[in-house]
Amino acid sequence: MRIQIINGPNINLLGKREPSIYGSVTFEDFLIELRANYPDVEISYYQSNTEGELIDKIQETGFDVDGIILNAGAYTHTSIALQDAIRAVTSPVVEVHISNVHARESFRHKSMIAAACKGVICGFGLKSYQLALEALTGK
Repeated sequence: MRIQIINGPNINLLGKREPSIYGSVTFEDFLIELRANYPDVEISYYQSNTEGELIDKIQETGFDVDGIILNAGAYTHTSIALQDAIRAVTSPVVEVHISNVHARESFRHKSMIAAACKGVICGFGLKSYQLALEALTGK
């Protein structure tokens, strides 16, 4: 089974950025643990701060992988283009967020991509990715 994780803006700063909200672990360190816990799943990882590059990665992988875990960061709340990209591919996409976006600023309560996704997981810290992986793999 092949899963693509795609992270958007500022996720590259995990471990440094607002640790009270996002924790103190880098995504790279978390990814090592995630891969070790799911050795039978090929987990690819991509991060970009640029909307067009996220769209390119969805289009590049979205016909070949068994699922995409997408944390689009702030683009979640603004990008119809990401929604269109998700709708264009055949791989199921699960939207994830580290924080509970519904407990934060009101502009974060609306997702422009959720309607195109298989599901949405938020508020469980980095475990949100594990929950998405379990949903996509059935494990």
